[in-house]
Amino acid sequence: MKAGFYTIMAAQFFSSLADNALLIAAIKMLQDIDSPEWMTPALKQSFVISYVVLAPLVGAFADSMPKGRVMLITNGIKVVGCLMMMFTLHPLVAYAVVGFGAAAYSPAKYGILTELLPAKQLVAANGWIEGTTITSIVLGALLGGALVSHNVSTMLLGFDLPMIDTGINTPPEAAILVISGLYVIAAVFNWYIPHTGVDHRVASKNPLYLIREFSHCVALLWRDKLGQITLATTTLFWGAGATLQFIVLKWASKALGFDLSQATYLLGVVAFGIGLGAVIAARSISLRQSVTVLPVGVAMGLIVISMIFVTNLPFAVVLLIAIGGCAGFFVVPMNALLQHRGHVLMGAGHSIAVQNFNENIGILVMVGLYTLLIREGVSVNRAIVMFGLFMSAATLLVLWRHIHNQSKGDSLRLIAEEGDGR
Repeated sequence: MKAGFYTIMAAQFFSSLADNALLIAAIKMLQDIDSPEWMTPALKQSFVISYVVLAPLVGAFADSMPKGRVMLITNGIKVVGCLMMMFTLHPLVAYAVVGFGAAAYSPAKYGILTELLPAKQLVAANGWIEGTTITSIVLGALLGGALVSHNVSTMLLGFDLPMIDTGINTPPEAAILVISGLYVIAAVFNWYIPHTGVDHRVASKNPLYLIREFSHCVALLWRDKLGQITLATTTLFWGAGATLQFIVLKWASKALGFDLSQATYLLGVVAFGIGLGAVIAARSISLRQSVTVLPVGVAMGLIVISMIFVTNLPFAVVLLIAIGGCAGFFVVPMNALLQHRGHVLMGAGHSIAVQNFNENIGILVMVGLYTLLIREGVSVNRAIVMFGLFMSAATLLVLWRHIHNQSKGDSLRLIAEEGDGR
């Protein structure tokens, strides 16, 4: 790998570490102001709404300048969102501002890989990026839980600046201040991301033109016989992954009697499993073999259902690692294939924006359905069963579509066209 790749990994690690720690701090802030339970998953919806609304614009923005600079600017927006959450806005609104920054950050983060590296290294690079991201998710969940815990928050609130009233008086506010520092560290690494030499001129800055162009890109990727399979798969995965995050938190409370700080450890366990699956996939699955992982998604949905029978911690840890392992092994090859196919069809920034648009619609829909279930008082066990069955059934439909495409020779031909992406 080129040296610049490791700078990208470092920037991604600290930015993702902050994102995941901030979610826990925001959940704690909602709990402290006695918000209804449904607002907890609604946090995720407020975060990802920008990915959907701004999708026609962020791809062009990411392609309009060196992507390291894009990542630097968007990390600054995340810091602004943190400050708003500390001092003024309701967590749902402030977290939406952070999501605004994240929406523009993502096309640059993934798009630069296709500019910096050859196609044959994309699966491995995605494995490392996902592994780094998952490590940051593990540590971010743990860090967020630790920062809002009684002992650590008491220590943080014990620091006082002479003659200055900072206005930081609660555990979530102290945690968010620390998290803001992580975004600043990420921004330092963003500064040192190398230019790739790619031409960053855009055809037009007219929003109407960009919306029409984006609509064309969405249709192009969904019509592509290989693109539609990978896009459907990653959309399903990210929607399911976001929902599972909140299911695990609630399940840990009901089945194991955990509080928020303790439950975050289980999120870390799932993330560890994802990282393990991602590394295995990066080592064993080539770009041409990516579509062979689809049956793993079916198995993942069935394994999730077994959560309803677990009531002790050791079994919970083993099960969550298995679920995460299936998820990581399932999504990394499909993500790499989608990025490469999108890059071939329309360019890196635009293809990642299309990917984010669809994946975050998946998150909005699936987390929204889960939020409605919580508002209607559906038990967590029933929600788990519904979630697992949906995951397996949806993946089977995608697998059926892929087999249908293969019967016409479409997918096989397109994979063969990937050339050096072995």
